Amino acid sequence: MNRLKDKVAVVTGSTSGIGIGIARLFAKEGAKVVVCGRRQEKGQAVVDKIVDEGGEAFYHFMDITQLDSIEKLFADTVEKYGKIDILVNNAANVALKDGRVDELTSEMWDNIFQSDMRGTFYTTKTVLPYLQKNEKGGSIINIGSMASFSGDLSSTAYACAKAGVDKLTQYTALQYGKQNIRCNCVRPGLIVTPENDAHVPQVLKDIFTSNIMVNRYGCPEDIGYMCVYLASDESEYVTGQIVNVDGGLNSHISTVAQFRQLNSRTW
Repeated sequence: MNRLKDKVAVVTGSTSGIGIGIARLFAKEGAKVVVCGRRQEKGQAVVDKIVDEGGEAFYHFMDITQLDSIEKLFADTVEKYGKIDILVNNAANVALKDGRVDELTSEMWDNIFQSDMRGTFYTTKTVLPYLQKNEKGGSIINIGSMASFSGDLSSTAYACAKAGVDKLTQYTALQYGKQNIRCNCVRPGLIVTPENDAHVPQVLKDIFTSNIMVNRYGCPEDIGYMCVYLASDESEYVTGQIVNVDGGLNSHISTVAQFRQLNSRTW
């Protein structure tokens, strides 16, 4: 407890899914949390839950595709709390089925890059002056995706945008590390949330769990715990890193699950 005491954290896209898990754990560790997204009713419900659990939070509207919305979010946060210590770039357009290269339109490509790449860039750019005012700098945590790890049959634009987030993480860490501003990226594996559980078919869960090295798929808190560490002073020597939180999904060769079914160690 209190690993984030006296810190102010902005968690974008925290009205659902992974963002809720991050926001609630931050508050439990003592941070003042700004819950933000486009859905006010859901955002306020997250705030109410945090307050019920003894934490401190408030909701602020934010549309990741609208630059003035991003600017107002940070300005109002500083007006209320006096500073910003932590930014979690979680808001994104999760278009996992956006298509193959030949199926994508320029409009589809641009829409995904607007939220997933440009939005992350602009929140980072906008928060930097506030972090630079802090004696101890601050921590920026980008939520990436295992989609950027290797090729797939679909989700082309989403994967390319998230690959850009990986690179933006490294550039931000390099350019601002000497000002005590750290930047890391967390790439989730299959995360089943209360909102998407009913929409994730069992056959998909089975495919993932056969390739995951532990005995379950992930939950929002798995990502939240890693973010707590990266936001805390415990990780002062950690920056520019892209961390997979995927149950070991991407740590083995692609044939492991099939050989396991054959009860064989190799071919």
